[in-house]
Parts: sequence; C-alpha cells; structure tokens
Amino acid sequence: MTTSDAIQDAASQKMRENLAKIEALTQRLIGAISQRKMANPALEGPGMDLYLSAGAAFLKEVTDNPARIFEAQVNFWGQAMKHYVEATHALSHGELKPPADPGPKDPRFTNPLWDSHPYFNFVKRQYLISAKAVEDAVSRIEGLDEVNRKRLDYFARQIIDMMAPTNFLATNPDALERAVETEGESLVKGLENLVRDIEANGGNLLVTLADRDAFKVGENIGTAEGAVVFRNRMFELIQYAPTTETVHRTPLLILPPWINKFYILDLKPANSLIRWLVDQGYTLFVVSWKNPDPGYADVGLDTYVEEGFLTAIEQVKQITGEKKINALGYCIAGTTLALTLALMAKRKDRSVQSATFLTTLTDFSDQGEFTAFLQDDFLSGIEAQVKHDGVLSSYFLSRTFSYLRANDLIYRPAIRSYMMGEAPPAFDLLYWNGDSTNLPGRMAREYLRDLCQQDLFSTKGIRILGETLKISDVKVPLTAVACETDHIAPWRASFAGIAQMGSAQKTFILSESGHIAGIVNPPGRKKYGYYTSDAAIADPDVWQAEAVRHEGSWWPRWGEWLAQRSGAMVPARIPGSADHPPLMPAPGAYVGEVVKV
Repeated sequence: MTTSDAIQDAASQKMRENLAKIEALTQRLIGAISQRKMANPALEGPGMDLYLSAGAAFLKEVTDNPARIFEAQVNFWGQAMKHYVEATHALSHGELKPPADPGPKDPRFTNPLWDSHPYFNFVKRQYLISAKAVEDAVSRIEGLDEVNRKRLDYFARQIIDMMAPTNFLATNPDALERAVETEGESLVKGLENLVRDIEANGGNLLVTLADRDAFKVGENIGTAEGAVVFRNRMFELIQYAPTTETVHRTPLLILPPWINKFYILDLKPANSLIRWLVDQGYTLFVVSWKNPDPGYADVGLDTYVEEGFLTAIEQVKQITGEKKINALGYCIAGTTLALTLALMAKRKDRSVQSATFLTTLTDFSDQGEFTAFLQDDFLSGIEAQVKHDGVLSSYFLSRTFSYLRANDLIYRPAIRSYMMGEAPPAFDLLYWNGDSTNLPGRMAREYLRDLCQQDLFSTKGIRILGETLKISDVKVPLTAVACETDHIAPWRASFAGIAQMGSAQKTFILSESGHIAGIVNPPGRKKYGYYTSDAAIADPDVWQAEAVRHEGSWWPRWGEWLAQRSGAMVPARIPGSADHPPLMPAPGAYVGEVVKV
C-alpha cells in the first residue's frame, strides 16, 4: 500500500467513525426530544386575531386596489426571473460577477463564496430579493391598527431571519467547508452540542451562549468581599467589606432585577460597579433575590414591595443605625423601587434620601419591541402557563429576550455551535445572560397586565398594599440613567416616566450603548460616553437637542451627585452588627440556586 493509499484509508476510517457517532447521537437526540412537554400553543406564536386582522386587511387591499397587489407580484417575479437569467448566463460563460452591494455589508454573508461561487451567490441574492418582497408586502397592507402593524412587522421579520440560508447546512459555505476539513468531525461535535442543549432543557431547544463550566460565582466572577447579613424567603442581603478607612454616613442599597442575578454588577474586578462604589467610600448593601419555585405561585408585586424592598430598607437602617439610606433600582427593580417610593410617600415614610434608576420603565404607554408579546393572546397564554407551573419559567423569559435579537442571540450562536461544532465561548457576560431565574406566577401576571399592558402606574393608578399609587407620588431627589440603544427599556420611554415623577430634583443621564454595556461601563475604559443636558426633564427631543456629550463613564458624574446626598465621612463599617451577625460569605446561597420547571 502506498503512502497516498494509507492516508486515504485513514481518512475514510475517520469518516466512517464520525458517521457511526452521528448515528448514535441521532438516537440520543430522538430520546431527548421525546422528553419535551406538551407545548402551550399560545406561547409559540400569535393568536388568530392577528391572522384574521392581517388577512382581512389584505383581502380589502386586493378588492380595493388589485393593481397595486398585481404590481408588487410582477415586481417580485420580475426581479427573481432577472436574477435567474443573469445567473444562468454568467454560469454558462464560466463566470459570476459579484452583484453591487448598495447597503452595509450583511455580517451573515462574509464568506467570499457568497459572492464568487455561482450556487451560493444565487442563493444569497434570491434570499435578499424574497426578504425585500416580504418587507414591502407587509408595509403596503393598510387598515391595520398600530398595534397589529407592529406585531405583523415583528413576526414577518422573525420569519425572514429564520429562513436565512446561513441557518441551513446545505446553504452555509462556512459549515460545509468546516465539515470537509474535519472529515465530518465538526458535524459530530455540532450534533453533540445540539443534543446537550436539548437534554438540558427538557426536550426544548435553547442555545447555550457561554461555557457553563468556565465560571463559578464566588470563585472567578462575583468575587467582591462581603457577607450575607440578613435572609428571608425573598432575598439575601449582602453587605460588602469596606476598602477605605472612612465611609459616607448614608448607606447605599442596590436592588437588582430578579429576572437575572445580581452579579452583573460584579462580573470581574475591572468592571465591577460594586467594587467601584466600595472604593469610593460607601457602605454598600446589595439584594440577592431568591430564585422562586412553584411554592412562590402567590407571590405578587405587593410581596416584593413589602417583604423585599421595604424589609431591605429597614434592615439596612438597623444594621448601620442610620435613619435614611440611598437606594438604586436596576430595570424591573427600578420600576418596583418607584412603586415602593410612591407607597412610602403615602405613608409619610422618609427613609429614602435619594433614588437612582438604571434603565427603568415606569411609563409603559410605548411598549416598544415588546408590543408583540403584550397583547391578550400572549398574556392569556402566560396566565395559563403560570397557573399550571406556579411560576413563569426562566426558559420562556430567555427565549423571549433572545428573539428580540434573534440573529445575535439565536442564529449565530446556533450556527457556531451546531454547524461549526465550536464549543461555547468562555464569556462572563453571556454566562450571566444564561443564568436567568423564574418569576412567581402572580407577580408575572400583575407586572405584565397591570404595569406593562394597562400602564396603571402612569395613568389611573395601581393598587398595592391598600394604597392607589401613581407615578407622581415619587418625590425624592433622583437620578435616572438610560441607555441610547437599549431595546429592552428604550431611553425615551424611560425619560417619559421620569418626567412624570413628582420629584423637585431630577437628573437624567443618557449613556451610550445598550441595556447592559451602557451600565457596566467602568471609568478608564473610555469605550462609551454619556450625555447630560440643562434642559428641563419634560420633552425628550428638547432635552436631547441641548445635550452635551462627555467622554468616558457616567459613574464618576453620578458618584459626585450621590456623594452630595450621602452625608459626612465616618469610620468604615464592617459587615453586620451585634444584632445582625454575618450568616455566610458573599455572594451567598441564593445566587447559586437553579430551579427547573
């Protein structure tokens, strides 16, 4: 046997081994999928009302203006046929010139074969023609109300993104090249990754975004020194160890969202807001929320206010011996902090000296990108699901947020993992993103119905703990930080809520970037700047027109504002007190809980 024959035989053996592995993995895949619970149809797509509304509008368009519909069809078929003829002609002459690219380069089509290879170029151009035709068809439909139009646009975009040729093995040149180079090993690894993800999610598919074994909270992320000084069924209260000899008299309490875990503010020392605040001389407390199981089904917004926010505020006061504290709420915790402050104002409780709101929505009149999910068909489906499960599973939350950025958080990671056979990256932010939590059943219903859909807090008022609370009841001095490209809490919507608050002293800061990167933006990095404005917090357009951009992080600017409301310097406080001895080191026990539903 020649050397060439030996190499070929070895390659063939490797291919046979990989094919055998694929067969075994396929059996595991079938077994994993069979474990999937019966899906709730209401959470898998829009209800019939959208189909009926869109169908009725389309039929009316056909009846009233058939020429317009015919023109659109002729235009699409004309482009498709022209493309086919051009491709056939070029192929017959042994060449295929890349088409002119009128817009920004689509990151999905970076492989040179998309422009140079006849097959892939034809597939790409046909997809782009079809995608444009769908977009145009949807935009031409008249007679839809604004909500249904937004929903139709959203679901049409989901279909367009899903059908991209990059999402299929036979039409993805990167995946095919990798499969050839590795003698099929990339497909084996990809199938292993796929089976792993489906098995981990009870038969459902949720792409793993980061290496789950690369991080451990308390060991290489979330490592700021401190101790749990209080615990109840809702949260653990962590007090962080001082790094300065003196601290501001008024302590600071951070209330993070309970959709994800608090260590987003302490991923690593270089970008830890928690460490930065301690270094600035603050006695810092952070709430670590319980990850609820079905036993928390009847926990509602009032429970979070009373057993969460009010209790945490009182515990901080007792531990430090201070009558007032400063409070910070992030995202949904900022919304609930506003509810708590409104309740405290009704009760004439002045325990909170100032409040900071990070990417917080309190006015939900503009539902933004969540419009598709905040209508009766989806909300009724969620209500049925939480009635059955007791909680709204983190699976549904992760899936919903991922589909808001489907190409970045679903399709590209899926291509890398399942087609290219790559292991998920060791990326701390993506690890945190996948470490989501459940929501108690009643709380999920109240938040989605009363706050998001009906917008009660900024309109007629929301009833909590015996009081009707309105946004104008928030009267403490405040700073709000919103993010310029935030798709979860759009800055204008955040601004609208702050504008309605009754506070006499308001500061608004607009950070560059999005929901996370705009907040976790430490000094020294100088990657993103921020804007401030002397204009009144009333009209966002006027405010923005007069805004001035500043280089670097907003943290020091806010730190100056906070220091002015934090009192004189006193000797540093170690975690706990005589009545509140430390229970265990930070980051505590609750942060590590994983509750599958």
